[in-house]
Amino acid sequence: MRRGPGKVNSRQPRRGGLLVSDMKALPTVIVLAAGGGFRFTGAGHKLAQPMRDSTVLGTTLDQVVSCRLPAIVITTAALADLAARHVASRDVIVLPQVDSNSPEPLGMGYSIAAGVAARANSPGWLILPADMPLVQPSTLLAVASQLEHHAAAFAQYRGRRGHPVGFSAELYSELIVLSGGDGAKRLLSRYPAVAVEVDDRGVLLDIDTESDLSLLRRIAAGSPEMPHSPSVPSP
Repeated sequence: MRRGPGKVNSRQPRRGGLLVSDMKALPTVIVLAAGGGFRFTGAGHKLAQPMRDSTVLGTTLDQVVSCRLPAIVITTAALADLAARHVASRDVIVLPQVDSNSPEPLGMGYSIAAGVAARANSPGWLILPADMPLVQPSTLLAVASQLEHHAAAFAQYRGRRGHPVGFSAELYSELIVLSGGDGAKRLLSRYPAVAVEVDDRGVLLDIDTESDLSLLRRIAAGSPEMPHSPSVPSP
């Protein structure tokens, strides 16, 4: 399913090793925002909490938009309007919340499959949880650039695996049948994946609790703090 290399003009601008003028040839970032966030005990959904001059979800999406890769947001009805403030409405896919009564085995795997199905012609997909608002645009591009030559790739900071995790189009048939809460972790154990070392501690930092949110707000404001045992979700 991988497309041929085509003819490349060396004068065309590149970002992170990718041609920015040919958006159809670039991997799609799938932002996962359909989880219930049950460990977060603050008022409201964790993704709707203020961060910088936006929200957690808004900050994550602004980072994605800045890297100029195609993007799609997998979310729930409660957060769809918030997502549509940062990306086009056509790029927002609404699913039932993971705890809702549904015949489908909802979870991260189901969300990934929905995103891949919605962008089936993409040459690859980057999986990014929406509660990781500090992942830098350059990191997304660095991981995306590896999918032309590798079946899978993931961001790594000081030897620790984080997000995003990327998969090339050759794994489409595996991704499209994911379900439940296991995500794509098993694919990383079955196929060789390249580690992309980045100077971006945001690849290790997600928000599960109010203390996590407070920490990321301080880091976003310029604090040099780094947690000893960051919580990193499985892909």
